[in-house]
Amino acid sequence: MRRGLYLLTRETDDDAALAATVGAALEGGAVLVQYRDKSRDSARRARQARALVALCAARDVPLVVNDDIELAHAAGAAGVHVGRDDAPLALARAALGPGAIVGVSCYDALASAEDAVAAGASYVAFGSFFASPTKPGARRAPLALLAAARHLIVPKVAIGGITPDNAAALVAAGADLLAVSSAIFDARDPRAVAQRFASLYKTDR
Repeated sequence: MRRGLYLLTRETDDDAALAATVGAALEGGAVLVQYRDKSRDSARRARQARALVALCAARDVPLVVNDDIELAHAAGAAGVHVGRDDAPLALARAALGPGAIVGVSCYDALASAEDAVAAGASYVAFGSFFASPTKPGARRAPLALLAAARHLIVPKVAIGGITPDNAAALVAAGADLLAVSSAIFDARDPRAVAQRFASLYKTDR
């Protein structure tokens, strides 16, 4: 799994706008995309997930689905991301197979990340590191957590209120992936903002 920008999509019924923003982020260097839609509109979710899987595949970028193993499988996604209240990691791995990406939210708990890695997680996500407009009440994680997690053998994802202006500290502390939503979806030029994030990992490219 490459290091860099991990785009989290925003819930919307505008398929064209969603695809345009994701496409711009991919052009700017996003290396992983997560389709995130908690609505009950199953038809929309299926339609958008399939479209984004195809869009990402054209650039050889994996797409994972947030909290929906069945949708991930049906859409041909590369895997799934699960959190504290979602399906267990073991269930996701059994359903999607050994080659699937299964990411796990670990919030501010190093022990949870260690357990997830032992159970077969593909990556672990920590945060929120900064105040997040997407999840304003999210539990905060200290920057030192990334350094403490350096021994983990899977990529470490930083999430929560990340912008091009505060991301460098996370990369320096050990974040392999920067999970970003608002900074891209609220940008006038999503491609340019994605490039700024990607440039933080320019030695990898």
